[in-house]
Amino acid sequence: MPVDALDARILRLVLEQPRTSVREYARILGVARGTLQARLDRMERDGVTAVAGPRISPAALGHPVLAFVRIEVTQGRLDEVGRALAAIPEIIEAHSITGGGDVLTRVVARDNGHLEDIIQRLIQLPGVVRTSTEIALRERVEARVLPLVEAVGRAAPETQRTAR
Repeated sequence: MPVDALDARILRLVLEQPRTSVREYARILGVARGTLQARLDRMERDGVTAVAGPRISPAALGHPVLAFVRIEVTQGRLDEVGRALAAIPEIIEAHSITGGGDVLTRVVARDNGHLEDIIQRLIQLPGVVRTSTEIALRERVEARVLPLVEAVGRAAPETQRTAR
């Protein structure tokens, strides 16, 4: 089931006030607590939302260097390389991609020397042909979904039922 306007309002509220109770969300939105809980459950079941823990800063953990490493992989070895990447703690994200390369990773490091050590480890993985690295200088837009939720909410049809 697609996200409707009430779902978008719920998502916005959850993003803006993540520590608020379901009862309080229902009060703020003017809907029954059961209605709100049912929608939250449905959105989680449908993969719209996922239970997540706190956002942890790699920099606060002593890893202030952020780089994006594009990896070219030998054909047929993508799964093997993916498993090997998952074993490297400094790789905090990896995606199969199209274009120049096969995998794009987000890598954190203590300093540039540590980053070089990680890249050397990547190059030695069976199935890795070459890498290309770009170091992030400054975050310009923090990871976010609220603007997308707002846009979807504006485009979504109004809720047909207003159960209380």
